[in-house]
Amino acid sequence: MKRACVFCGSSVGAKAVYAESAREMGRLIASKGIGLVYGGGNVGLMGVIADAALEAGGEVIGVIPRALADREIAHTGLTTLHVVDSMHTRKAMMAELSDAFIAMPGGVGTFEEFFEAITWTQLGLHRKPCGLLNVDGFYTPLERFIDQAVTEGFIRPVHRTAIVVDDDPNRLLGTLSTIDLPDVPKWIRPDET
Repeated sequence: MKRACVFCGSSVGAKAVYAESAREMGRLIASKGIGLVYGGGNVGLMGVIADAALEAGGEVIGVIPRALADREIAHTGLTTLHVVDSMHTRKAMMAELSDAFIAMPGGVGTFEEFFEAITWTQLGLHRKPCGLLNVDGFYTPLERFIDQAVTEGFIRPVHRTAIVVDDDPNRLLGTLSTIDLPDVPKWIRPDET
């Protein structure tokens, strides 16, 4: 894995463990020689992970829409900062630059970006693994919800295996580096699961 895209909150959240985990992930990514691709902000967990990776000597690439950069929330100390025209362009560029996707705690934007990456993997638009860093149980309810969608026949079990959930950042990175992704069509016919 050359680069990992990390989706995370533009706020630090209610618990100190979220920022601590972002610092740990930033340092870990840099120590493994993996480039960090992220949303380009200097606020919240985004700023924390970027700063930690930079301080550890890592490559950090930010991708931010002009509308957000103009509000002065762009991180100006990155290895590379791409200012793009829209959120759609941002997500496409982040996907193009990355070999894997990780979601840390965050809100609606984090969820949306992560689920789009999963969808692209499921549809075969790319073959890049997706992981949830389950900091302090943050993603446990979402993991149960995804498993419910499998039980109800909306997600194939083979596609569920492409969503890695772990509370240990080192183990998560290791799994994402070695996972064998399914190459199975998304569509479920009534006679199969």
